[in-house]
Amino acid sequence: MTIVALNNVTKRFTGDLVLEKVRLQIESGERMGLIGRNGEGKSTILKIIARLEMPDEGVVSVQKGATVGLLDQMPVVTGTMVVRDFLRTAFAHVLALQEELEGMESRMTYDTNEKLLQNYGEKQARFIELGGYNLDMDMDKILHGLGISHLADKYWEQLSGGEQTKVSLGKVLLEKPDLLLLDEPTNHLDLRAVEWLTQFLKAYPGAMLVVSHDRYFLDEVVRKIVELENKELITYYTNFSGYLVEREQRLLKEFKDYKDQQKKIKKMEQAIKRLRQWATEANPPNDALFRRAKSMEKALDRMEVLKKPALERKNMQLEFEESRRSGEDVVIFEQVILGFGTRVLFNNLDWHVRQKERVAIVGENGAGKSTLLKLILGDLQPDIGTVHVGPSVDIAYLSQHMDVGDENQTVIEAFRDKVSVVEEDARHMLATFLFYGEMVFRRVANLSGGERMRLSLAQFMNQPVNTLLLDEPTNHLDIASREVLEEALRNFEGTIIAISHDRFFMDQIFERTVWLEDGHISSYGGNYSYATEKRKTIVSRET
Repeated sequence: MTIVALNNVTKRFTGDLVLEKVRLQIESGERMGLIGRNGEGKSTILKIIARLEMPDEGVVSVQKGATVGLLDQMPVVTGTMVVRDFLRTAFAHVLALQEELEGMESRMTYDTNEKLLQNYGEKQARFIELGGYNLDMDMDKILHGLGISHLADKYWEQLSGGEQTKVSLGKVLLEKPDLLLLDEPTNHLDLRAVEWLTQFLKAYPGAMLVVSHDRYFLDEVVRKIVELENKELITYYTNFSGYLVEREQRLLKEFKDYKDQQKKIKKMEQAIKRLRQWATEANPPNDALFRRAKSMEKALDRMEVLKKPALERKNMQLEFEESRRSGEDVVIFEQVILGFGTRVLFNNLDWHVRQKERVAIVGENGAGKSTLLKLILGDLQPDIGTVHVGPSVDIAYLSQHMDVGDENQTVIEAFRDKVSVVEEDARHMLATFLFYGEMVFRRVANLSGGERMRLSLAQFMNQPVNTLLLDEPTNHLDIASREVLEEALRNFEGTIIAISHDRFFMDQIFERTVWLEDGHISSYGGNYSYATEKRKTIVSRET
C-alpha cells in the first residue's frame, strides 16, 4: 500500500530550480535511502513530504490516516522545556487517552451504567494497544540506546546543537510514525549509538526514508537507494553497495545509448543534406527527393534526444602540502592523568604514535577523544605525566566545529587569513574545493554545513605539515566528497590521527585502532572492523 506519492513535483527557491518534475512512491514497510550531493535538495524532499514545504507544481498524496515523522537537522523547541517533558510530547495522543480514562474512573465511583463500563473497556484496550503502561520504559530505552540518559533532566536551552539533534531523534523514534523521515540521523552519535540505532531501525515496522552519507549505515538499514542528481530522482532496488555497481552499469549503458543516438542523428543529418543536394542538382528539381528530406527532418525533430550522462562529476581536488619528514616518535603519552572537577578522565595513560602510522581513535561520547587531540596540540596540559610531541612534527588540526574564521568575512578573506597567498592564487586554490566565481565573496555566516567543511579543508590542506589531527572530518561531507578526502589521505606520506564515527572511512584509511574507555587506551593492529571483532572475541572468552 502506498503511503506517500510525489507526482511531477517542482520546487524553486528565490527563482532557482531545485527539483524538477520529481516522482517518488513510498510503500508500507519500505526502507529507502535518499542520497545525493550537498545542496541538491534532499532535505527539501523530506520537508515537502512532511508538509513543511509546499511544491510550486505537482501533487503530494499521503495515505489517509497515515502518520509522518520528520527528524529535521534544525529542531526548534522552547528553551525552558525539560528534555524528559519534550520526549513525552511524542505520546501526546496516549497521554490524552490516559487523562480520559482517569476521568472515566472518577465517574465510575458513583456511576456504573453499562454504557460507561463498555466505553471504558474499549478505551482501556486501545490504551494497552498503544503501549500506555510502558511509556516510561520506552523512553528510558531510547535515552539509553542513544546515549543521552544524562540529558533527561536538563533544560533544552542547556543542550548543545548536537545534543538537541540527538534528543529530537529520540522523540521521532518514540512517535513510531507510519513513515519515518530521517535527515542525517547518525550525525553527532558515537559508534555505540550508531550500532544501536541500526538495530532499532532494522526492526522498525513502519516505512522509512533516510538521508545519509554514512555508507555502512545505508548498507545495513535500507533496501532501496534513490539518488537525487540534476534535479531528478533515479531509483536502484538495492542497498548502497549494490547501488555503486548498478550506477556504474547504468552510466555506461546510458553513455553507449547516447553515442549510438548521436551517430544516428549525424547519419540522418548527412542523408538529409545529400537528398536536398541531389534534389536541387536534378534537372528539373526532384520533388520526391525534397519530400524524402522533409520527412526525415520531421522524424529527426520528433526524436527524443538523450542527455549526455556525466561520467565524471566535479569533485574537490585534495592534495596535502607536505613538509619535512618527522622523526620516528611523533607523540608519546607517559603516565598521563587528567581530571575535570571530581571526574578523572585519564588515569596513568600511556600511548605512543610513530611516524607514518594511521590511527583511529574510538570511544563513546564523553570518553575524552577530543581531549586527547587537545593535549597533543598543547591546548591542554596534563595534571600529572607528560605529553611529548617530536621536535620535527608539523601538525595541522581539523576541528569538527569548523572554526573557519569571522562570520562576517567572505570565503576568500577567511581562506587568506590562514593561507598567505595573493588573491589570484587564493581563488585558484578555492576553486579546487568547489568555490567558483562569485562564491568566494559569499559571507561565512551564509555557508551551509557542507560548504563550511570544504572551506575548513581548504585552509587545513594548504599548510606544510607531516602530521594530521582530524576530528570527525567526514561530518557534513557528501559521499562524493568523502571519497575524495579518503583518496587524499591514502596519498599522504605523513602520520594521521583521527576521531570518527564513520565506520566505512575508518576501515578504508586506518591500520591501527585505539579504543578509549575508562581513562585507558586499548590498541588493536587493524582497522575498525578488525578491532570490533577482536573485542567481541575477548568479551566472549571472559564470559
